[in-house]
Amino acid sequence: MVKMRLTRMGDKKSPFYRIVVVDGRKARDGAYIEKVGHYNPTTNPAEVVIDADKAKAWLAKGVQPTETVRALLLNAGIIEKPAKLSPSKTNPKKKKG
Repeated sequence: MVKMRLTRMGDKKSPFYRIVVVDGRKARDGAYIEKVGHYNPTTNPAEVVIDADKAKAWLAKGVQPTETVRALLLNAGIIEKPAKLSPSKTNPKKKKG
Protein backbone atom coordinates (compact mmCIF):
# COMPACT_ATOMS: atom_id res chain seq x y z
CA MET A 1 0.00 0.00 0.00
CA VAL A 2 1.30 3.45 -0.89
CA LYS A 3 1.22 5.97 1.97
CA MET A 4 1.86 9.65 2.52
CA ARG A 5 3.92 10.01 5.67
CA LEU A 6 6.72 11.90 7.42
CA THR A 7 10.39 11.05 7.06
CA ARG A 8 12.75 12.47 9.67
CA MET A 9 15.63 14.73 8.74
CA GLY A 10 17.78 17.13 10.76
CA ASP A 11 20.25 16.79 13.59
CA LYS A 12 19.86 15.17 16.97
CA LYS A 13 17.23 17.03 19.03
CA SER A 14 16.32 19.34 16.11
CA PRO A 15 13.95 17.32 13.94
CA PHE A 16 12.80 18.40 10.51
CA TYR A 17 10.38 16.27 8.51
CA ARG A 18 9.69 15.76 4.81
CA ILE A 19 6.19 14.84 3.74
CA VAL A 20 6.71 12.05 1.22
CA VAL A 21 4.80 9.44 -0.77
CA VAL A 22 6.32 6.02 -0.07
CA ASP A 23 5.59 2.32 -0.30
CA GLY A 24 4.21 1.34 3.12
CA ARG A 25 6.65 -1.58 3.39
CA LYS A 26 9.74 0.64 3.17
CA ALA A 27 11.65 1.92 6.20
CA ARG A 28 10.68 5.28 7.72
CA ASP A 29 13.73 7.04 6.30
CA GLY A 30 14.08 4.79 3.25
CA ALA A 31 13.69 5.62 -0.42
CA TYR A 32 10.50 7.46 -1.34
CA ILE A 33 8.53 7.97 -4.54
CA GLU A 34 7.99 11.74 -4.36
CA LYS A 35 8.45 14.63 -1.92
CA VAL A 36 5.21 16.53 -1.37
CA GLY A 37 6.33 19.08 1.23
CA HIS A 38 8.09 19.63 4.54
CA TYR A 39 7.23 20.29 8.20
CA ASN A 40 9.41 22.01 10.79
CA PRO A 41 7.92 21.75 14.31
CA THR A 42 10.86 23.53 15.98
CA THR A 43 9.95 27.00 14.68
CA ASN A 44 7.31 29.10 16.39
CA PRO A 45 4.75 28.78 14.80
CA ALA A 46 5.52 25.44 13.14
CA GLU A 47 6.43 25.79 9.45
CA VAL A 48 4.37 23.65 7.08
CA VAL A 49 4.91 23.83 3.31
CA ILE A 50 2.87 21.45 1.14
CA ASP A 51 2.54 21.39 -2.65
CA ALA A 52 -1.26 21.26 -2.85
CA ASP A 53 -1.38 20.07 -6.47
CA LYS A 54 0.94 17.11 -5.81
CA ALA A 55 -0.88 16.19 -2.60
CA LYS A 56 -4.32 16.28 -4.24
CA ALA A 57 -3.06 14.25 -7.20
CA TRP A 58 -1.67 11.52 -4.93
CA LEU A 59 -4.80 11.47 -2.76
CA ALA A 60 -6.90 11.08 -5.92
CA LYS A 61 -4.81 8.02 -6.79
CA GLY A 62 -5.74 6.42 -3.46
CA VAL A 63 -2.70 7.19 -1.30
CA GLN A 64 -3.50 6.87 2.42
CA PRO A 65 -2.02 9.62 4.63
CA THR A 66 -0.94 8.82 8.18
CA GLU A 67 -2.82 10.49 11.04
CA THR A 68 -0.16 13.20 11.46
CA VAL A 69 -0.02 13.98 7.75
CA ARG A 70 -3.84 14.00 7.60
CA ALA A 71 -3.87 16.63 10.38
CA LEU A 72 -1.30 18.73 8.50
CA LEU A 73 -3.36 18.47 5.29
CA LEU A 74 -6.51 19.50 7.18
CA ASN A 75 -4.77 22.53 8.69
CA ALA A 76 -3.41 23.53 5.26
CA GLY A 77 -6.92 23.29 3.79
CA ILE A 78 -5.97 20.66 1.21
CA ILE A 79 -8.52 18.13 2.43
CA GLU A 80 -11.82 18.77 4.15
CA LYS A 81 -12.79 17.42 7.53
CA PRO A 82 -15.27 14.58 6.99
CA ALA A 83 -18.72 14.96 8.50
CA LYS A 84 -19.65 12.41 11.14
CA LEU A 85 -21.43 9.58 9.41
CA SER A 86 -23.26 8.20 12.42
CA PRO A 87 -23.84 9.16 16.05
CA SER A 88 -21.61 7.69 18.68
CA LYS A 89 -22.53 4.20 19.82
CA THR A 90 -22.03 4.72 23.54
CA ASN A 91 -24.54 3.30 25.97
CA PRO A 92 -25.14 5.19 29.20
CA LYS A 93 -24.23 3.25 32.31
CA LYS A 94 -27.14 1.97 34.34
CA LYS A 95 -27.17 2.88 38.01
CA LYS A 96 -27.27 0.02 40.44
CA GLY A 97 -29.67 0.35 43.27
